Amino acid sequence: MLQDVRIVTTSIAVPWQVVYEFARQPSLLPQWASGLAAGIAEEGGRWFGQSPMGRVQIEMTPDNPYGVLDHDVTLPDGTVFHNPLRAVANGDGCELTFTVFRAVGADSASFEKDCAHVTGDLQALKRLLESAAHR
Repeated sequence: MLQDVRIVTTSIAVPWQVVYEFARQPSLLPQWASGLAAGIAEEGGRWFGQSPMGRVQIEMTPDNPYGVLDHDVTLPDGTVFHNPLRAVANGDGCELTFTVFRAVGADSASFEKDCAHVTGDLQALKRLLESAAHR
């Protein structure tokens, strides 16, 4: 059975490579990913963070030349959420896209809340990187 999906996107007025290099660093997630805004730490080569669901493990896609920023978040109960995220060139800037999957059993209100949360995170990253580019 297919899940409901929404593509959340934002244009960022900095080169895609800059967005990619910043967003791929788990240690920087607290600066823009509000769901992982506290307690990011590397332990034994793995990244962990505090989230509203408790302590989670974050696994990023290996470094690549394609702008793929996919990451898995493993909840305390072992549930894994795969989060497809891409940074692609848009002129001399970047289009950042996040594919939000409706969680199994989530109602429409929860899905909308998840999408709004992702939108807010991408906007936070946009503000952060664009303001840094103008310094």
